[in-house]
Amino acid sequence: MSPISPQITDLREKVPGENPSTGSHPEEEKEEASWWSVVWETIKYAIIAAVIIIPIRTFVAQPFIVSGNSMFPTYHNGEYLIVNELIKYVGDYERGDVVILRYPNDPSKYFIKRVIGLPGETVTIRDGVVSITSPVRTTPLVLDEPYVKNKKIDSSSRTLDDDEYFVMGDNRAQSSDSRVWGPVPRRLMNGEALLRLFPPSAIALHPGSLDSFGITSE
Repeated sequence: MSPISPQITDLREKVPGENPSTGSHPEEEKEEASWWSVVWETIKYAIIAAVIIIPIRTFVAQPFIVSGNSMFPTYHNGEYLIVNELIKYVGDYERGDVVILRYPNDPSKYFIKRVIGLPGETVTIRDGVVSITSPVRTTPLVLDEPYVKNKKIDSSSRTLDDDEYFVMGDNRAQSSDSRVWGPVPRRLMNGEALLRLFPPSAIALHPGSLDSFGITSE
């Protein structure tokens, strides 16, 4: 006759709905799984956003806050802009473009100015009036500049190299620009003003462009 094995009884109090192996409720396990799901979804969307936003911020668009009054009244101190940086890699700057550039004497500083002279041209200023000549333009082009409200009666002349731009502020009497520190090499041109986002009352696409003044680039 085989020995009788004693029957072992689990004397723990069984709680209704409890998982005997873990001692936890199914509802608690569901809450924990739901919490980890939320965390994972947050991480996933953060990674996706970084993959999209970082290249855009690096190569396509950058924010810029106007400092000073050198572009008054086209731009005012404190305005918030989005700068199109893609033009650094694809396309060319045109006369009349409003650009963000690195100050040639200290590239850590950024200025906002308007493109006046293009590579290879000669920019002549006589009594505040700007004219353009080049090897292919022997008849001077006298610029129509309705954006200039505060002229400076000065005179100078500068011939640009093949990779240089002549820039000036719209507030000619209070702008430090190519008249003072010379032309800007293309490598220091950081993009064009694409969008003004602040203040809300001044939101505009390509603010200060020649089209907004009813004139076309020459």
